[in-house]
Amino acid sequence: MTEKIGDFGLFVVGGGPGDPELITMKGYKVLKRAEVILYDNLINEKLLEIAPKDCKLVYVGKQPYGNYTPQEVIHDLIKEYALTHQVVVRLKGGDPFIFGRGFEEVLFAEKHGIPAYYIPGISSMQATGLSGIPLTHRGVSESMWIITGTKKDGSLSKDLRCAINSSATVVIYMGMKKLEEIAGIYKDAGLGDMPASIIQHASLPHQKKVVCTAQNLPEAAVLGGLTYPAIIVIGKVVEAGSLYR
Repeated sequence: MTEKIGDFGLFVVGGGPGDPELITMKGYKVLKRAEVILYDNLINEKLLEIAPKDCKLVYVGKQPYGNYTPQEVIHDLIKEYALTHQVVVRLKGGDPFIFGRGFEEVLFAEKHGIPAYYIPGISSMQATGLSGIPLTHRGVSESMWIITGTKKDGSLSKDLRCAINSSATVVIYMGMKKLEEIAGIYKDAGLGDMPASIIQHASLPHQKKVVCTAQNLPEAAVLGGLTYPAIIVIGKVVEAGSLYR
């Protein structure tokens, strides 16, 4: 992976948490000269308007727990377009290197002699601050665990059982179908009353949020009408955030 952004190749760009104004300046500049954009389901389509009018737009999204474009097909498209176009952008929601498989695409490109560049994006977990929940806060949480709720085999990461033994903030991606299991783990550990929150569309006007306890996550999601994709935050920072509202 090349550190300095070049004139041609594959550009793996983080589109941010939803608000199109939260894309980085570097990402914006690459989109301005894109010839092909392979874009995900979670990106804000307003970002596509930044590209030149003649840019080829190719949807390769993956609906959560639904229809998806196989990763192998995405790899084939990267190779196909990189051979015929100078600037191929792989536009992904959030940050491509945080549960985004962006690094796999960079490795694939480099394996086939295609220059590859990574442009970070603001991850959806960072947008929790827009809902008044800091990920760390002095005297409350000095670290955080970032956990996937859905591993390659579909199971919840076992790291959660390690994380709850610390005072760290726990952030769970792709965990909406695992709420019962998550709640059960906290209850079994005697931590059912730990403050928790679910945030959907954190940086957008139609944001939804519920604040509850870890043991009540499933019920809170139903009552609040929250579904995927959403971020789950568990820890005392949820309670700390309420002090400022």
